[in-house]
Amino acid sequence: MIQEIMRETLENARPAVAQGEVASYIPELKKADKNQLGLSIFTMEGERYSVGDTKVRFSIQSISKVISLAVALELCGFETVFDQVGMEPSGDAFNSLVKLEISDSHPSNPMINSGAIAVSGYIEPKIPFDQMLTFTRRLCMDPGIGLDSRVYESEMSHISRNRAIAYLLENKGVLRNDVERTLDFYVKMCSLSVTAESLAGLGLLLANGGVSPETGVRLLKKKTVKVVKTIMLTCGMYDGSGEFAIRVGIPSKSGVGGGILAVADKKMGIGIFGPSLDEKGNSIAGERMLQYLSEKLKLHMFEA
Repeated sequence: MIQEIMRETLENARPAVAQGEVASYIPELKKADKNQLGLSIFTMEGERYSVGDTKVRFSIQSISKVISLAVALELCGFETVFDQVGMEPSGDAFNSLVKLEISDSHPSNPMINSGAIAVSGYIEPKIPFDQMLTFTRRLCMDPGIGLDSRVYESEMSHISRNRAIAYLLENKGVLRNDVERTLDFYVKMCSLSVTAESLAGLGLLLANGGVSPETGVRLLKKKTVKVVKTIMLTCGMYDGSGEFAIRVGIPSKSGVGGGILAVADKKMGIGIFGPSLDEKGNSIAGERMLQYLSEKLKLHMFEA
């Protein structure tokens, strides 16, 4: 039944692809085929379902913020992480500096660029990128995840805005470690190459409270997972998070590479790839798919 619903979901959402465009502010992302579309679901019962372009590798981009936040909470603790980073939706674009420029202001949450750069500053001195990559592979149940050097180089050559954010954070005392090393770490995490199936694997781990469904080993603390899923629900879809929470009602995180990670708690992990984006930077067909799935499978957190 799920496989048939997934086929319906994909075809129902496909017409929306024409209404969006691929990300263009990072030149390498412009090369994506906007017509590609994939949907994967990994269930708590051990079933794995995929339709469409679910094995195509693409740039994780902002979905990496979920992983970085989880690792920061594990290494540094809740109080340290949220001492200088807020927990509120920003209402602004993911790369906005507007509120950050206000005196005494801090990043609104860890899912926007300023907050994620601050979080990277917490963890960069504590864990090398190679270890982060290894841990990411375990979280996503995908040993094939690697650094996409072309995306990394493209992003590093167009990093002016994020560099401005980082130095503003340093000026405010939010970022206390080396700015350039922090930026390099942040961009490398955004440049990881994943698939829709990788994201479904990560979603399943979060749905399972941080315990690997493959090995039974706990990879993340229960409290870490609770905080991460809550931040995803309130802040994970950029400045469209509120409407998305009402329409879909499951913790999700998008990235401008076209991915969406979604978590139906204690039920399933969902991974989506659709590089045609709406004006907020979310996969336009991906959002439609999640709304359709939420209704068909009754996944909304507050489903009666």
